[in-house]
Amino acid sequence: MLYWLTEFSDGGDFFNLFRYITFRAGASFATALIFGFLFGQPLIDLLRRKQGKGQPIRDDGPQTHFAKAGTPTMGGLLILSAVLVSTLAWARLDNPYIWIVLLVTLAFGLIGFADDYAKVTKQNTKGVSSRIRMGLGLLIAALAAYAAAQFHPDTLTNQLALPFFKNALLDLGMFFVPFGMIVIVGAANAVNLTDGLDGLAIMPVMIAGATLGVISYVVGNFNFADYLGVHFVPGTGEILIFAAALFGGGLGFLWYNAPPAAVFMGDTGSLALGGALGAIAVCIKHEIVLAIVGGLFVVEALSVIIQVLYYKRTKKRIFLMAPIHHHFEKRGWAEPQIVIRFWIISLILAMVGLATLKVR
Repeated sequence: MLYWLTEFSDGGDFFNLFRYITFRAGASFATALIFGFLFGQPLIDLLRRKQGKGQPIRDDGPQTHFAKAGTPTMGGLLILSAVLVSTLAWARLDNPYIWIVLLVTLAFGLIGFADDYAKVTKQNTKGVSSRIRMGLGLLIAALAAYAAAQFHPDTLTNQLALPFFKNALLDLGMFFVPFGMIVIVGAANAVNLTDGLDGLAIMPVMIAGATLGVISYVVGNFNFADYLGVHFVPGTGEILIFAAALFGGGLGFLWYNAPPAAVFMGDTGSLALGGALGAIAVCIKHEIVLAIVGGLFVVEALSVIIQVLYYKRTKKRIFLMAPIHHHFEKRGWAEPQIVIRFWIISLILAMVGLATLKVR
């Protein structure tokens, strides 16, 4: 929105700063962070008054979780509000990729909100039917993947870029949209599964979001893309504004979500943020790199899939409890120990993901 101030610039004054993505990204980060600090506590107080008993706790979960009874959920509203305000304020609103990512985030946030609302009002952990959530998610993802394909350059339309190989593309043709659906919905549900401990999901999301934001800036800049040998996708550099807002909003939320959490992210936040990561990856043609950068989320999701399939076949469990962070809880690891170690793993994976820009 504030990009229009460049109309007052003669090329050498203060208003010229608004032309630079890096300046607006920094401002977007600061806006989201301040928003989180200003409205975090009032939102928590409101959620506590409205929800009463807060998020229901699973009966079969670790015993330590029963001490969290009464903690309000839907804290993702704080992150989404900060991201929305900051992105609308600092991004170029004539950029289609910004709208694709933003609308996917908000749409998945609405699905998560409905699920959280059902859980809180019914005081059980079932919420909205998984079929309904999956169906709506696939529909949103299909529209987003199709839209992204329409705005990609002709040479990249329906193509899958392969990391580590210079100029390597795999033509998916009509299967690009289904592939994009899997990426977006898979990311949304993987983050949702990871959100099981105080602060566990938000930091890896911030790390992955920041990494994808940097990659977005690189692939959206012809000179950088040409130098590094990555595919140039005009306009995607603007996604850095969204990524910066996500990082700032995430920090604002983490202030209140750090152990012991004053509020849970809920499906409102986890589904939305996961969907955002998937949408960014599809827009910037780095879907495979997302699996590297978000490797922690992949492992969490795989642990559930493996556990379910193995149990159906043998009636035995591989993990003490899935997702895998609960397995380590059952083994006696303290919650902060698990959280911080998973953060470290996420940071390492982010470095590997960034390395794909140069190793070709």
